Amino acid sequence: MTSPSSAPGDRARAVITGIGSCLPPLVVTNTQVIARGDLDTTDEWITGRTGIHRRRLAGPTISTGDLATAAARAAIDSAGSAVPRPDLLLLATTTPDRPCPATAPEVAHRLGLGTVPAFDLAAVCSGFLYGLVTASALLRSGTCRAPLVVAAEKYSTIVDPFDRDTAPLFGDAAAAVALRLGDADEPGAVLETDWGSDGGGSDLITVAAGGSRLPTTGIDTGTGTGTPGHGDRCFRMRGRQVYAHAVRRMTSSSEAVLATTGWRPEEVRAFIGHQANQRILDAVADRLGVPPRHRLGNIRDVGNTAGASVPLALADAAARHACAPGARTLLTAFGGGLTWASATLLWPDAPVRTAAPEPRPPLHDHQEVSPP
Repeated sequence: MTSPSSAPGDRARAVITGIGSCLPPLVVTNTQVIARGDLDTTDEWITGRTGIHRRRLAGPTISTGDLATAAARAAIDSAGSAVPRPDLLLLATTTPDRPCPATAPEVAHRLGLGTVPAFDLAAVCSGFLYGLVTASALLRSGTCRAPLVVAAEKYSTIVDPFDRDTAPLFGDAAAAVALRLGDADEPGAVLETDWGSDGGGSDLITVAAGGSRLPTTGIDTGTGTGTPGHGDRCFRMRGRQVYAHAVRRMTSSSEAVLATTGWRPEEVRAFIGHQANQRILDAVADRLGVPPRHRLGNIRDVGNTAGASVPLALADAAARHACAPGARTLLTAFGGGLTWASATLLWPDAPVRTAAPEPRPPLHDHQEVSPP
């Protein structure tokens, strides 16, 4: 479903004016992944099927919130004085620090943003683009002036190292963008968006345990069975079906948003799809007619970073000056739910800032504050 267009003559758009990223320091090769889980596969098979050579993993002392805080701070530093102090923080993640409360408020606190609204958004690998759609709408409605969209994932906490279908795919990372209101003609302007979902495919990408249907401990409220096993607490994916859905949904969503924007696929100068699998990315780009020279990504070196993959690839390409500011750009993603989303924008003119994960400071007893 394509998001509503602006009113006639309304040129205001959300504009990306800051870009930040955070990668944990540990680099893990395909050979090391295979050895860790004693997987019946090879480096050549993983590379040939996915395009992934290595990925970054966060150790036990680094949380999703630590990655998110670093990436968000880097995006704020990137924006500098071009953006007012952030007044909204939206965190897209499938791996929050805790089931309750949300991770976003603590990230905002660690950034020194005070009592700004902050919330988590769960759309799996479509998370960043869902966040971008949401923040853009809130910005254009006047609800906020400077939203910060962060995507952070620590999939190493939910991936089964003994599952050869998923263990080689995922990495940990975070990336963020700072937004402000601007004109549709300026670099970084988010022009049009499209998003959708299909809950009929909710069983294709899952972590079965941990929710109210199958609590981590206790009785399955759906079947009456006992405590879930290790496998129920891990990420599972039906690869062949997901491949078909991902190609179809990202292609159709991209076609819809291009049509709304008034661009032909051959006019796109930067195409970034969710970095799930190089074959999926190539299939979508081939169907759209985007030539290889305009396809940007970093899956080779970071793997599938789920909700963080699109902004992380954007940060990587921007740091390499892969596109000129203002170049016509198409972003698209697909994730569990099933969910998908796409956006057209003009390539941002913002310096990329990178940061190391920020350790969580010691927590102090909450001090009650008297109401004003």
